Amino acid sequence: MTLQIGTHTLENRLFVAPMAGVTDRPFRMLCRELGAGYAVSEMVTSRKDLWNTLKTSRRANHDGEPGPIAVQIAGTDAAMMAEATVYNIERGAQIIDINMGCPAKKVCNKWAGSALMRDEPLALEIVQAVVDAAQPFNVPVTLKMRTGWSEDHRNAVKLARDFESAGVQMLTVHGRTREQGYKGHAEYDTIAAVKAAVRVPVVANGDIRSPEKARDVLAATRADAVMIGRAAQGRPWIFREITHFLDTGTHLAPPLVAEVRRLLLDHLVAHYALYGEFSGVRTARKHIGWYVRALPDGEAFRARMNAIEDCAGQLRAVGDYFQGLADRMDRMPDPPADEEPSGEEEAACAVD
Repeated sequence: MTLQIGTHTLENRLFVAPMAGVTDRPFRMLCRELGAGYAVSEMVTSRKDLWNTLKTSRRANHDGEPGPIAVQIAGTDAAMMAEATVYNIERGAQIIDINMGCPAKKVCNKWAGSALMRDEPLALEIVQAVVDAAQPFNVPVTLKMRTGWSEDHRNAVKLARDFESAGVQMLTVHGRTREQGYKGHAEYDTIAAVKAAVRVPVVANGDIRSPEKARDVLAATRADAVMIGRAAQGRPWIFREITHFLDTGTHLAPPLVAEVRRLLLDHLVAHYALYGEFSGVRTARKHIGWYVRALPDGEAFRARMNAIEDCAGQLRAVGDYFQGLADRMDRMPDPPADEEPSGEEEAACAVD
């Protein structure tokens, strides 16, 4: 089943969530290779004084990435968000996504991210400014939000109608309030209500960690797609597992350890190429940690690996670890049924 955003036809209805510090170009391309139909960039600030920083330039790097290129922007000023829209479109963005979902204090204290849901007039002003700025380029605008600011302030349905009227062409809803952060459990009734209230595609997000959960969330919400974030950390093949299950009703066999070894080593090489030696070896540690967290001797290996200071040594250690694992088992073990994803998404959500 395909999905249309403006003139762009997406390959399927399984999306990679934008996670700052995680969904950089190498990770997005890996998830696309393993079955994701769409990936949104890390959050890019609308502050013009930060556009030329190394961090922002890395986040805006889409070299060799398959389209459509979707860039998520965040900010609190309508004029600045409009300017950021044009800036990113001129640098290759084919879809602009507005962030109204990030709960991180660093973002919300500046009234960006999900904090904007607390100020409905400002939220709508920003959306209209971005849509108007993108329209001359025929670039569609999408938006990611939460169910509301707090338990007593769930306004996603009202805002969804307003955003649709302003010209937003797809809405993603994370099934938690800003107050919840990533604690507790996502709820899907609000997402279902948003889907019933608008005509544009709606994407369900939050706690989708298995093929069965993806099936159940799609059925419960009638959403057009699901967006997966933390569950893809260290398990990017979850997209092809879900696709297989939705198509056949049966489970795909876990990947071969030898395949995961190759995937991770290739990911690391691409990661080092983007970040360089000093930053690359350090920012790669979290990705490696996610891969090995539930594997035999994984925590001990992670501790040793975190002490390695050069890319070549890190690459060699990872290769040796997974080769040793392949000597013991053919396929990766199934993830524990009660496994909770890491909280990295919350910590990494803030912009510069």
